[in-house]
Amino acid sequence: MNEVQLSLYSLLIQHFFEIEKIEHIKKGTLLFQEKDHVQKIYILLNGTISLGRVHEKGKEFVIKILHDEELLVEYQLFKHSPKYYFFAKSMTDCDVLAIDRTEFEQLALKDPVLLTSITSWLSTGYLKAHMKCQDLIMNGKKGGLYSILIRLCHSFGIKNNEGILIDIPITHQELANLTFGTREVIQRILKDLREREVIDYSNQKITVKNLAYLKRAVDCQNCPVDICGLN
Repeated sequence: MNEVQLSLYSLLIQHFFEIEKIEHIKKGTLLFQEKDHVQKIYILLNGTISLGRVHEKGKEFVIKILHDEELLVEYQLFKHSPKYYFFAKSMTDCDVLAIDRTEFEQLALKDPVLLTSITSWLSTGYLKAHMKCQDLIMNGKKGGLYSILIRLCHSFGIKNNEGILIDIPITHQELANLTFGTREVIQRILKDLREREVIDYSNQKITVKNLAYLKRAVDCQNCPVDICGLN
């Protein structure tokens, strides 16, 4: 997680942790859906949450994955009666703080340090979104998956003797949702990567053994880690 996110997370925790109760969310719970009116923002204390949209035919497209000490501010700030554009669903059991939207916005307007931190955090998210769109458009399904694997390494990677362990369980279908592809295509690409010894996949966790291979394939520009992530 980058310094700006930590700073914003810390500022909100300092103000709201003693005020709001911790809510325990079970795996598979929808925190909010597209077109719901925004009542709350959420501070994710621990656990994993996916954000995305549902196509009219029912297919999910996951836009980002949040894991531990993250923020869910997924709407147009300071707009009258805003609505969510995405859904948020827990991938694991989670602990969150739910903060009243109006209280959050009023605090931001009163506190210039907090407002500056929010602006920096949002601008980083803006750049991340554009870079992910570029990768998916320019590199096709295979390159799009390679890009997602690189971003997963940056957001959730732990170095070990084999390479980089992506330390969240993720299914073939969830990887398909991240690339707006199909599970069958993802399975074929992952099989090819395993045969080339680029990755290992065991117990729904991926170890990237040859990150350089993935980067070469998508002409990686080695963007800063805080830009090249899935959070």
